[in-house]
Amino acid sequence: MDYALRARLAKRFYRFLSYTLLIGVAIIIIMPLAAMATTSIKQMSEYNVWPINILPRVPQWSNYAAVFEMAPYLKVALRTAALGIIVTIIVTASSSLIGFAFARYPVKGSKPLFFIVVGLMIIPYIVVLIPQFVMYSRLHLTNTYWPWIFGAIAGNSFYIFLFRQFFLSFPRELEDAAEVDGAGPFRIFWQIFLPNAKPVIAAVMIFAFSYIWGDYMTPLILLNDDKTLLSVKIATSYSNPQGVWLITIALAANLIYMLPLVIVFFLAQKHILKGVVTSGLKG
Repeated sequence: MDYALRARLAKRFYRFLSYTLLIGVAIIIIMPLAAMATTSIKQMSEYNVWPINILPRVPQWSNYAAVFEMAPYLKVALRTAALGIIVTIIVTASSSLIGFAFARYPVKGSKPLFFIVVGLMIIPYIVVLIPQFVMYSRLHLTNTYWPWIFGAIAGNSFYIFLFRQFFLSFPRELEDAAEVDGAGPFRIFWQIFLPNAKPVIAAVMIFAFSYIWGDYMTPLILLNDDKTLLSVKIATSYSNPQGVWLITIALAANLIYMLPLVIVFFLAQKHILKGVVTSGLKG
């Protein structure tokens, strides 16, 4: 067989194999979401019965209306979004400044310190959650939003890493030219580095907001019901007077809860990929 023909056949085979694998993974991911969507418009009597009906006999669109009737969904969603936006702005600003300092102004001990910052990325958050609760409780900051603000001011290890790696790729000549013109470090950061860091800024802001929007354990431990965030409110609001969890309404609430993040991802996926990829692994 001709070598060129064998190469073409091999290429087509690997392409077929790749597409088959990707389609299989997509089906595995989509199936739970599809089951969630169909269950959200079923009656409770149709849930968990045998044989299982994939589609509801009569779609119960009233489940989505019940989401807002049984809980102050919109109010809590706006509260969660407001906190997410504030924290996102603060953590993006602090992480970018710290990443800029690590990248462009190395001093004695900065490399070991950066390794410590990177090492914090592998520590599960649940490990530090209880010590944080004890600390904030002694400072009388539980049932307030200050723990999120203080955490944002300190920056985030992953975001600092992304900014540091991105800023390392900037040519030194830009800095030298700005310093000749009399620009100080903050002006260099504000007028040269930050305007050219839009991909990583977009990625960090989306990651940060998604974390606040999707976090469950932190508001569950630190906040009371009157100030809690949307993830906890969804988990605790949809049951009948007998204490039976109304799963169809709860799934409808979860689909609405997921929608903002899905929309944000589809609108900004190019920025996310570009921000992470262009950060690279430069040392």
